[in-house]
Amino acid sequence: MDDTIGFPDPGLDLSDGFKPHTSHWGVFSARNGAAGLEVRAYAGDPDPNGIIDNFPGALRHQARIAQPAIRRGWLERGPGPDDRRGRDEFVSVSWEKALDLLGDELCRIRDTRGPGAVFGGSYGWSSAGRFHHAQSQVHRFLNIAMGGYVRSVNTYSSGASSVLLPQILCGYEDITKRNVTWEQIATETDIVLAFGGMALKNSMVAGGSISKHVERGAMAAARKRGCEFILVSPLREDLPVEAGAEWMSCVPGTDTALMLGIVHTLVSEKLHDQAFLDRYAEGWPVFLRYLTGESDGQAKHAEWAAAISGVEPETIRSLARRLAGKRALITVSHSLQRAEHGEQPVWMGMVLAAALGQIGLPGGGYAYSLGAIGYYGRRVNDVPGPTLGQGRNGVRDFIPVARIADMLLNPGTSYRYNGETRTYPDIRLVYWAGGNPFHHHQDINRLRKAFAKADTFVVHELAWTATARHADIVLPSTMTLEREDIGYSSNDPLMVAMHRIAEPFGLARDDYEIFADLAERLGAREPFTEGRTSRQWLEYLYEPTRASLAKRGLEAPDFDEFWRRGSLVVPQQPDDGGRLRRFREDPVNHALPTPSGRIEIFSQKIAGHGDADCPGHPVWLEKTDVPKPGAPCFLVANQPVTRLHSQLDFGGHSLGAKHRGREVARMNPRDADARGIKDGDIIRLFNERGACLAAIHVTDGIAAGVVQLPTGAWYDPMDPEDDAPLCVHGNPNVLTRDIGTSSFAQGCTGQLTTVEVEKFTGNLPPIRAFDPV
Repeated sequence: MDDTIGFPDPGLDLSDGFKPHTSHWGVFSARNGAAGLEVRAYAGDPDPNGIIDNFPGALRHQARIAQPAIRRGWLERGPGPDDRRGRDEFVSVSWEKALDLLGDELCRIRDTRGPGAVFGGSYGWSSAGRFHHAQSQVHRFLNIAMGGYVRSVNTYSSGASSVLLPQILCGYEDITKRNVTWEQIATETDIVLAFGGMALKNSMVAGGSISKHVERGAMAAARKRGCEFILVSPLREDLPVEAGAEWMSCVPGTDTALMLGIVHTLVSEKLHDQAFLDRYAEGWPVFLRYLTGESDGQAKHAEWAAAISGVEPETIRSLARRLAGKRALITVSHSLQRAEHGEQPVWMGMVLAAALGQIGLPGGGYAYSLGAIGYYGRRVNDVPGPTLGQGRNGVRDFIPVARIADMLLNPGTSYRYNGETRTYPDIRLVYWAGGNPFHHHQDINRLRKAFAKADTFVVHELAWTATARHADIVLPSTMTLEREDIGYSSNDPLMVAMHRIAEPFGLARDDYEIFADLAERLGAREPFTEGRTSRQWLEYLYEPTRASLAKRGLEAPDFDEFWRRGSLVVPQQPDDGGRLRRFREDPVNHALPTPSGRIEIFSQKIAGHGDADCPGHPVWLEKTDVPKPGAPCFLVANQPVTRLHSQLDFGGHSLGAKHRGREVARMNPRDADARGIKDGDIIRLFNERGACLAAIHVTDGIAAGVVQLPTGAWYDPMDPEDDAPLCVHGNPNVLTRDIGTSSFAQGCTGQLTTVEVEKFTGNLPPIRAFDPV
């Protein structure tokens, strides 16, 4: 297990002209020559991620943006609402003209509307490098040069849980990054009950650099030791074969009911840990009255749960008995809370772990979203990493991240969020650098109408994504391989000197250079740049790490030496279980940061909000988006295997997994046979919001009544002039609903909706998503 979990650095192989680099999906080295770009995975990675193979075909792909471009309608008529976005042609211009026009527009907005009319729409994920992190760069620019901007809070991935968990347990990072580790699972855990699974396609990527993919090895070691894995999901692949998991499929979206049935069995058979609940939990008696039916007349017993979830009553009871008395770990994936009432399974999973008395034990308890991303379940670095200051935002207003279309469509209207009644601001300019809302936002046809409302939409992008095609001003930015940076993650000990591998494509420029020249036009170049070049910023950002190492008496190479070596291993903190372990050991002196200082099974604060769609303890709430005539199948729109979200969808690794150019959906043989669909056919998925084409793979690895189509295929409308065009490429967000999880968290609900499916028999339209504009 040492070879899998440990982090001795074998060094990057920098022979034959290869240079060090890293990405969200793994550390690698690369060289660019007559044979094109070549990449090779870090030798110390026991399970390298094939997504790095998207780089060679993407580096000089025709989808790259070669020079600044301005939408013709904006260029000729000036700023203002315009439904021609996404339909209009673009005019190539010089950098000087693009920056002059944009500088004038930013000054107009700043001086007439104020910074509260600007939305800084970056959604990160643009680079594993800590300096050329587009989100940091655009926020720094808007804060310094514009006086601030309207920001977004939370994420599409964890919008419900990130609001809920700090109020009922502890800080989000305390649960995800400083809690149960893969090392603990490999050596301590007896049984893992994984609601939504822990798919390797998710944990193969991280929000920063990642040098070693350890999840597969940890699960294999745990299983070899005798640990049982139980998967609750409509998709068998949501745990890898190495886990040897028992697959249990419930009706999508009913996990909360299933958990209630398990806890009811624990209580009725006196298998729960009442001593733990008495000492560590708040509000158990209130919840118990709901569980037993005293408060609403319906006991949440196994038969009740079975009628909702589709899992047999005896299976539910047996599962409860298997968990009791074991070092049990309950995990709940991001996917469960990316749906209507998504707060409930997150809260109920914590209650199940508390009823078992396992929270705070090594390898046991509650590990929300373990396996959802590569830096969860790992040790935390013990020295500071490079962080670019973003300045001070003079605008206090914000929106939950998934409410951008609501904001643009409904300025001045009120909405509920986290117990408050808030008002949507009137946004006139949207500035997007990093991210692709036409990938990660729901109901794309509604989103198109929303973006038509702004005066100006500015995008920095390396390729002609659908977001770029809907912009007014498009500024070509470099790919990570075309710039220098420092790769780092707070939960990975290998810091990487990211050397430039190739020259910029066309006239593409680094975001920092673009913002520096824009800041000059707004009279703010010196405060923005602080007089530093990009290389000088790297040296500056590296210094806190070097100084901390030196202070501890550890090897602390200067920047030039670090750059020459290509990597540096930093120390990590002990695997001590963090805040939850300390709380279990001493709940008085290490109380939780909840109102009661305890695990809040019932939250008086949340109950006091009075929001019926998120009451004061976890409950089963009926869904409104359920199979019905015209949309009889559940659609699971989950993360893809061959790319990170929509990044580099035109890369070879991503393209190689498509069929006839389309994204591949999956369907159970029973559902396919009923529709005359065979493996490899092209299908049309549709509902009242839109329609898309996809290829189909028929498999018994998906539950009956469910269709799965991953996100990330670039939106490709057959006729952009239509208000609701057919997406010919397979983007499921033409089908998903743009509503919040609840009025409490307002998280994204894009994981789950309902559709009908039919075989497509017409002439197959061409894929144009990757054509240059």
